[in-house]
Amino acid sequence: MSVCKSLKGYSRKHERIADLFSLLAVALLFGTLYLVVSNHSEVISWMKADAVIHVPVVVGVLILDLFLIYLFLNIGAARFEEEEAGCFHTFKGRRSGSGSVGNLFTSWLHHMEQVGRKHR
Repeated sequence: MSVCKSLKGYSRKHERIADLFSLLAVALLFGTLYLVVSNHSEVISWMKADAVIHVPVVVGVLILDLFLIYLFLNIGAARFEEEEAGCFHTFKGRRSGSGSVGNLFTSWLHHMEQVGRKHR
């Protein structure tokens, strides 16, 4: 059994845990925004002190932060999916191979609307 299926099963059985992960994702998002807005001048001056080391550290922390937000949202939203749905999905824009950014955005928007309808 994959880790994805284990997490889905656990979050379906314990909806409060899934709600907690959704709340953690929102708190992490707005906490990150608050920290960036309130401390941007200190971080920029720190990055200028030794750019070779500090810039990759800041970029790595931001990537880790985005990964955690995405992970928490996925764990929180797992309780809404059907039982037979697989763990890994993609939206039509990536499967169709459309090179246009406009087509990619409309495919993504259509995918998000379908996901929203499924979760209501």
